[in-house]
Amino acid sequence: MKRSSASFLGMKSAAFLAVAGLLVGGIAAGLAQVPKTQIYDTKTRTWIAYDSKKARKYYAANGQVPEAFRKQMVPFRTAEKPGTIIIDGNQHFLYLVKGGGQAVRYGIGVGRDGFGWAGIVRVGRIAEWPTWTPPAEMVARDPNAVKFAGGMPGGPDNPLGARALYLYEGDQDTIYRIHGTPEPWSIGLNVSSGCIRMNNEDIVDLASQIQVGAKVIVLMQGASLYKGV
Repeated sequence: MKRSSASFLGMKSAAFLAVAGLLVGGIAAGLAQVPKTQIYDTKTRTWIAYDSKKARKYYAANGQVPEAFRKQMVPFRTAEKPGTIIIDGNQHFLYLVKGGGQAVRYGIGVGRDGFGWAGIVRVGRIAEWPTWTPPAEMVARDPNAVKFAGGMPGGPDNPLGARALYLYEGDQDTIYRIHGTPEPWSIGLNVSSGCIRMNNEDIVDLASQIQVGAKVIVLMQGASLYKGV
């Protein structure tokens, strides 16, 4: 995928980036839009926009997402300890640090324009086939969410998919999740209301390798900083 630097606002964000152990630069305004996805076309040797229409078409033809968004072991330099999750929202990648300069990389879907965020949080709990309860803000703006205000039971059609990692700041639930999805074609896109989505197969794999309390670092250009960062 095309590379772009992540950038954040304020003095606290500098410490945040140092903790992440990643090289980033610049300062982005809080209202900046999250960069759109691009993938490399080997036929034309050019970077092309990868939107929801093209994603659906690709998945229908291949039964999987583009290679860049499939699970793979990659070289990864960081000062963070094994078991840490580092999310590069700009590139639509989630890294599970394994140590020895390696990480497992997964493709993800992230927040659409206006819903991106960045911060340092932790996994507060892990649920299998979780119940989805839309937050009050979503119920207020989305008529389709009203009927599930009391909760939607877990299952293959549930928006949270097969597993959910509930992200906490201290002892407080942030309302953000890393979760599965019944829409696997959407991996690599800016589609959510702030949560990080993964293929069900990938979120099951990730959940089997981490523990409650695991550190999660979320990096995203032009995103709002989560409180406490």
